[in-house]
Amino acid sequence: MKRIKSFFRYDNIGLLYLLPAFIYMMIFVGYPIISNIILSLQNVSVKNLVKGEKKFIGFENYATIFHDPVFLKAMGNTLLFTVACLIFQFLIGFLLALLFHKKFRLAKPVRGLTMIPWMMPMTVTALMFKFMFSTDVGIINYILKAAGLIQENIEWLTTPGTAMIAVVIANVWIGIPFNTILLSTGLTTIPQELYESASVDGANSWQRLIKITLPLLRPTIESVLVLGFIYTFKVYDLVYVMTEGGPVNSTHLLSTYSYKLSFDLFQYSKGSAVANILFLILLLVGMLYLKITMQGEED
Repeated sequence: MKRIKSFFRYDNIGLLYLLPAFIYMMIFVGYPIISNIILSLQNVSVKNLVKGEKKFIGFENYATIFHDPVFLKAMGNTLLFTVACLIFQFLIGFLLALLFHKKFRLAKPVRGLTMIPWMMPMTVTALMFKFMFSTDVGIINYILKAAGLIQENIEWLTTPGTAMIAVVIANVWIGIPFNTILLSTGLTTIPQELYESASVDGANSWQRLIKITLPLLRPTIESVLVLGFIYTFKVYDLVYVMTEGGPVNSTHLLSTYSYKLSFDLFQYSKGSAVANILFLILLLVGMLYLKITMQGEED
């Protein structure tokens, strides 16, 4: 007892304040992760779940899904979806951040309004875009027809090529505010005197952007891209509501395919294996983000 009291004395007292959070994380985060890993190493389906038979088969589920063409398609779709969303939402968010960094009367109110897509529930946004991209009554086809760009309605959500474009556009619309706010915050940390000195030396706007803004904004840009990758790579509800992974698996992501295996095909162990692969990728990216953050603090 005396050893325990002496351990929590002075600097170690902070561990007592962390204990409730640690217990909470172990129960609601640690246990589900461990349970899911164990499930992926067993053979559990709707056939043997009722009987309570959970045969241990090792990494057989992982070997099976890596030979599954739908899984490989979902992996490729996830990478394509993530990269496309990151590129467009970052570029648009960066341009908006530069715009709102300018001093004009409506800068702050308009910047606040841009947060609406980020604050809306994902399912509401998905339903809204599903209606906008519908073939007969969607506003997207109406606008394109009115502009003379198309003659017949495009079947956005029922054609493999255009379905991915539709879900990317929807997710970009959601991610733009996140990029804008973080990049705007990063711009405020750059001293204005640097721009004034560069202007005196004859630097134009493009040179100030390349030589001052981008180098000094590098830590913020790295954080935005890594966090954006994590948020985008695990998207589920947006794609499920809009397309349910279709048509012909053209919009299946790792998250939606894991759900389909577990709750549509009732292959719980294979669904857990897909979810664990998704978790492993995000864990590696999260470790990269921590490394970048720690390096930024040291610099």
